[in-house]
Amino acid sequence: MFTAAAFASHASAEEAETATEKTGASTYGDEIIVTGTRRSTTIMETPINISAVSSEEIERQRIDDVRDLADFTPGMTISDTGPRSTGTVVLRGLRASDTDSFGSNTDNALGVYLGEVPLYYDFKLLDLERVETLLGPQGTLYGLGTLAGAIRYIPNRPNLTDIEGEAHGRFYGKDHSSHLGYQVDGVINLPIVTDHIAFRSSTGYYYDPGFIDYPLLIKEPGVSLPQPDGPDGVSDAGYAANLYKLKDLNFERTFSTRNQLLFQTSEDFKVILTYAYQETKTDGAQSNSAGVLGTGKYENAARYKEPVDRSAHLASMEINANVADIFDIVSTTAYTDVRTTTEGDVTDLLLDLDYDYELFPAFSGWNESENHYKQVNQEIRLVSRHGGPFNWVLGGFYNEQKSQRDYAEHVPGHPWVDTDSNPDALEYVSYTTSKVTEKAIFGEGSFKITPEWQVTAGARYFKYTSDIAGAQTLPLLGQPLSPYDKTVRGGSASQDGWVWKFNTSYNFTPDLMLYATYSKGYRIGGPNTVAPCDDPLPPGQNICALPNELQYGPDTTKNVEIGFRTQLFDRKLTFNFDVFHIDWSGLQVASATLNGATGITVNGGTARSKGFETSFQLRPVPELSIQGTYSYTDAKLTQDVPGIITIRETPGDYSNRFDQLDALAGDRLPGSTKNSGSLGVTYTKPLLDGDLVANWTATYRGDVVSRLGWDRAYGDKIPGYTLHRASFTYETEKYSIGLFANNIFDKYAVTSVDNDRSRIGVNDGIAVRYYRQTVISPRTFGIEARFKY
Repeated sequence: MFTAAAFASHASAEEAETATEKTGASTYGDEIIVTGTRRSTTIMETPINISAVSSEEIERQRIDDVRDLADFTPGMTISDTGPRSTGTVVLRGLRASDTDSFGSNTDNALGVYLGEVPLYYDFKLLDLERVETLLGPQGTLYGLGTLAGAIRYIPNRPNLTDIEGEAHGRFYGKDHSSHLGYQVDGVINLPIVTDHIAFRSSTGYYYDPGFIDYPLLIKEPGVSLPQPDGPDGVSDAGYAANLYKLKDLNFERTFSTRNQLLFQTSEDFKVILTYAYQETKTDGAQSNSAGVLGTGKYENAARYKEPVDRSAHLASMEINANVADIFDIVSTTAYTDVRTTTEGDVTDLLLDLDYDYELFPAFSGWNESENHYKQVNQEIRLVSRHGGPFNWVLGGFYNEQKSQRDYAEHVPGHPWVDTDSNPDALEYVSYTTSKVTEKAIFGEGSFKITPEWQVTAGARYFKYTSDIAGAQTLPLLGQPLSPYDKTVRGGSASQDGWVWKFNTSYNFTPDLMLYATYSKGYRIGGPNTVAPCDDPLPPGQNICALPNELQYGPDTTKNVEIGFRTQLFDRKLTFNFDVFHIDWSGLQVASATLNGATGITVNGGTARSKGFETSFQLRPVPELSIQGTYSYTDAKLTQDVPGIITIRETPGDYSNRFDQLDALAGDRLPGSTKNSGSLGVTYTKPLLDGDLVANWTATYRGDVVSRLGWDRAYGDKIPGYTLHRASFTYETEKYSIGLFANNIFDKYAVTSVDNDRSRIGVNDGIAVRYYRQTVISPRTFGIEARFKY
């Protein structure tokens, strides 16, 4: 039940669609019905690489958000960086930037949809029919242009005839944590006018207790000594006078709600209004400091707490209208408002830049940032329903994203600060505003040459514009305190182009299909959120982006994929297999500005990713199910990229400046594993009015490299690991209660690292704490119950 392939018994698309309309469910018989091709089809009829996780499996495997999906999706690697961010999602190795410990909240290498609404925010997986993952470019079917693939959250829709409700609770303990965790959520469905109007709401609250301690927090910034006894350790007396400890700062507190109102005159005209809101708060990162000053595996050596508050509002309207049984009009209008505020320890960044702030013994620095973006989407799609050998999809897409980032760094108590004119000890302050507008038309048509053989062709034309403006100031150098008092500078960029897709499939029998796809993918470029430099550039310290660093351009892929699906032994065995080859050009890669070494994205080089993915399910007897996945991805540069890797000339020697190394053809792409897989066994035994269900699942993630040229650029080859989870549940139609455990053997493992090992060392007697290791969640065990009515 890891993928839709596990339920691939045969049914026609018409039968599947009828079953879905009548029941509101996503299954027909024993299978999951998917709509990734914009039509309701079984897996055996879907001639692209698609996997799906059912609502049943989401519940049984306790898959709460996108960070949990990779264990059950071939070709996907996700580095769980904790509640500070969504995490880093990599499909088929298409990532060239260094790993990090903070993750990301946006990633336009893939498209993410909630129903028909495009988004990229890690809304909790509450009240869903299923989650579909489509590997490979999907820009001829979806408004969001996709480089690597798309993820679709398919929600349960309002039921027009029946009152429904569900309550769910989960309570658990976590090793290396001092508190208990819990999750409570519920669903209510209310028909307001039978057959015409219904309301459905799902709401949940999540508290994860965290497990990362911060033992070296400064008592009084600018007065207390962050390192009272030198770089080798801390004495009891030095600790008592200067430092304190807080436990479990990487906790998560999340409130999530999704509310839908359905208006329906008939099956031929429906309108769904949706409002979703989610807020997540935490006080620390899910990373350690690799033993600096004696810190342990579950300890972070930051001098300050690192709180994050992330929130998102989503409002949308979906219209589905049947026009004379010739085609459906599907229109989606959406507005998204996302705000993220963060604070963190910036001391090590300033030490790394070596401005000699550290000559003041009580030196420390902290930063604050507020990122706010507003996004408006309009997608309209015409989908044929006239039947016959030819079917088609034609659509248009508009996306406008406006964003603003305000950022400030503080150096409290530093003698270089004039407290009269600069009471907040501002060291660097900047703001940027940007606007990215994308327009596209897309479509594809499919023709059945024979009942068994179909061919599909699609194309997309896109055009985008990107504008950025802003300013930066350095108050310690006598510049204004506010960047809004300085001259605004900026830049613009635009580009257009075409992408395409060709696909064919042949059903040799109802239980064997071969398919092939040749397609082009792309993602748009955009602005770097670093304030533009003054012109002319003043002498001395500068932290800013030059004109050629303000924007980065698009990158593209060309994809070839061949696969087959089959069912054997009277459909007791379902097996899927595909091979792929991807050529990637114009790579978007993380780099740094010339002035101040601030992170930006640049373009450069080419790469190739190739491999295969497979999944199976075996049901030797009705009570027993054995299911598994495996994927292999070999992703490497195919062209040298000059000066893209920043290191110190002599690791740990802060008397030397930075050096820029070339990335070389043959360098493995960072952030994704070559090998990954899962194997699970589920046994179901009828008992009284329900079933006893026992499940054991093992998941494997192979090794990951942390950066291009990791072996010569002081990066890491992060070891792979295997995790085990289990559950034992009694289920009936009305309720379920069970026990569960994740990471049963309390495996300690690193998922990603932040910065490189050339940044480890001592600067003017100060032990630098720049290097971090993100770690997986330790053993978790608990009880959960679910009641439906």
